[in-house]
Amino acid sequence: MAHPRGTGDDGGLPGYAEHFDAAAGYLDFARYGPPSRAVLAATADALGRSARADQDTVNDLMRADLRARQAAAGLAGTDAGHTVLLPNASTGLFQAAFGIPAGTVLVPAADFPANHYPWRRAAAAGLAVPRWLPGPPTPEAVRDALTDDVVALSLSAVDFRTGYRADLAALRDVIGPDRLLVVDAMQAFGVAELPWQAVDVLVTGGQKWLRASWSTGFAALSDRALERLAPTLTGWTGVDDVALFDDVEHPAAADAGRLSITNLSPVAAAAFAAALELVAQVGVAAIEARVRTLVDQLIEAVRDHGGEILSATDPARRAGIVSFRLPGIAPATVAKALHAHAITPTVRHDSLRLSPHASTPPSTVSTLHAALGSLR
Repeated sequence: MAHPRGTGDDGGLPGYAEHFDAAAGYLDFARYGPPSRAVLAATADALGRSARADQDTVNDLMRADLRARQAAAGLAGTDAGHTVLLPNASTGLFQAAFGIPAGTVLVPAADFPANHYPWRRAAAAGLAVPRWLPGPPTPEAVRDALTDDVVALSLSAVDFRTGYRADLAALRDVIGPDRLLVVDAMQAFGVAELPWQAVDVLVTGGQKWLRASWSTGFAALSDRALERLAPTLTGWTGVDDVALFDDVEHPAAADAGRLSITNLSPVAAAAFAAALELVAQVGVAAIEARVRTLVDQLIEAVRDHGGEILSATDPARRAGIVSFRLPGIAPATVAKALHAHAITPTVRHDSLRLSPHASTPPSTVSTLHAALGSLR
């Protein structure tokens, strides 16, 4: 059942929840973030306009690209020229992997597979080679792994399993100015304030915490990345004079547009812009503070019922993910009890994951207590 609006159950972020229709017990934002009414409206409007197309429609719809890039750049602390829209985070990671021509790239061995396969494929093509880091990518672990052949570090800003928040500023200091820092911000962007300016290649998709739905995302490149990444995968829309069809190869664009392979959906761009603008309107700091409170409350609830917390124990290194298991009870059994109380977790074979958003009402914590208590 969707949480009724206008009840005052907003958790200290007045009005934010009223932008959404997600069920109160939905705690799976680390997998997918149900979009806002504004995103739905932007999608319907753009698609509706495309169905009634005339001589101006396509050009008008394409303007959503700049609007979305400006909104993304504002949240990333950069500008639209250093930002390019992408259909997903993986496209940006492949661009980075195939743009680094040689050397070793440090990659956490337990990172999400989206940050593994680009480097595996690049190595198979004779380009950069990954070196797998055991354990969390702490500054100390990265410092110990550094050798002269290391040209980049690629990692997730927030770990998808545990919610471990990487110390990006310290990692930047450790690797120094001569190496690239590539960051998959899928589990962090828009819900955690991090020093994005320390990153050389920042990529994210919009379907999770940004709540823009699928086929949305962007990359932001530093000047250092623009200088060093080869345009190996640059497509016809990533070059100079893109509208000049003269049957010759054009130079790659000087800005982040060089990561473009082809035109993206202006419908998706309009949806992405609406989602990003709502985040900017509310403020990442306010969203993060609300999520932090909910995470603390969810952890306390799980522990009250004998659960083992698998997420980071240090609040400074913890983001919006609570991973846990109940000793002696199969995750599938726990999930069944949660579902019976209209709680939606991520269910893994060995654990469960709870990921609330700022729109999650405080009453959901009480519902979790009831669901876990039913297992007794």
